[in-house]
Amino acid sequence: MRYPPGNTHELALIESIRRASASRPAGRVRVGIGDDCAVIRPPAGHEIVVTTDFCLEGRHFRRDWHTPESAGHRCLARGLSDLAAMGAKPIAAFLSLALPRDTDRRWVDGFFRGLRALADAVSVPLAGGDTAASPGEHVLADIVLMGSVPAGKALLRSTAKAGDLIYVTGSLGGAAAELKQLAAAPGKIRKSGEHPQLFPAPRLSAGQTLLRRGLATSCIDVSDGLSTDLKHLCDASHLSAELVLPAASIHPLASGRIDLALHGGEDYELLFSAKPATRIPVTIEGVRITRIGTFTARKPRAAITIIDESGHRRKLTAGGWEHRFG
Repeated sequence: MRYPPGNTHELALIESIRRASASRPAGRVRVGIGDDCAVIRPPAGHEIVVTTDFCLEGRHFRRDWHTPESAGHRCLARGLSDLAAMGAKPIAAFLSLALPRDTDRRWVDGFFRGLRALADAVSVPLAGGDTAASPGEHVLADIVLMGSVPAGKALLRSTAKAGDLIYVTGSLGGAAAELKQLAAAPGKIRKSGEHPQLFPAPRLSAGQTLLRRGLATSCIDVSDGLSTDLKHLCDASHLSAELVLPAASIHPLASGRIDLALHGGEDYELLFSAKPATRIPVTIEGVRITRIGTFTARKPRAAITIIDESGHRRKLTAGGWEHRFG
């Protein structure tokens, strides 16, 4: 069954999305899909944070590599990871979706199954969006996420200080390693276990705990790769950094491939800093925390030095993931 977008078909798709969303908890959404605008009720004493991310076929996923469920999951996970980096609690999601005229309805249904499964897991309602015919042969999706944080408390990139220690949640390089498996053998990925590329896990609970307990002095999510995202923290806070990457911080799929851990991207872990006197737990919300470095004074510009197991030091150049599946 093919699904050509057009007035009748778009209305049918919107109605199916509305019906499915109506059965899910609304939370802070007073009016959702079905009206001209959503009506959001923010918590008292909180500020609203908003993020938007494109999810483009050929750049962020491939239909011959990623299942439709994976594409839908990844589309939402990208925005949720941004909220996690601010310590925010999700309030609502909005999706604009442009489909090529020959899109199979089963693919569309699978996309929404993947998106809804993650949305249900983190209790964020799909509160609106738009549908249209794609101008080309690729699926185009734009996800907007709204979240809330206590007023004046959002975790930022620009608030680290020299001497702060650098930590990362979970492990790095797994998404890039699984992507290599997908490229080598599409459709032959194992059915069980973790899938850091196909179904990344945004660290919402960990980010909220970092904020609530006042543990982090700065934070960013690792979407473009550790080397690039650490450089973003350095630039925003006007600091340099010394980096040590222990084996515990590297995903088992990327074992022996420090390049994937440094530059692979799409891990959607949290990279954060803390004062030296702050006791950071070994795990936060069930996620392992690993210390990987220290912020230092900027001399004269932001620079990252990586120190290997033998103590050898070298400059690390940012070389992160550019979100392109060729």
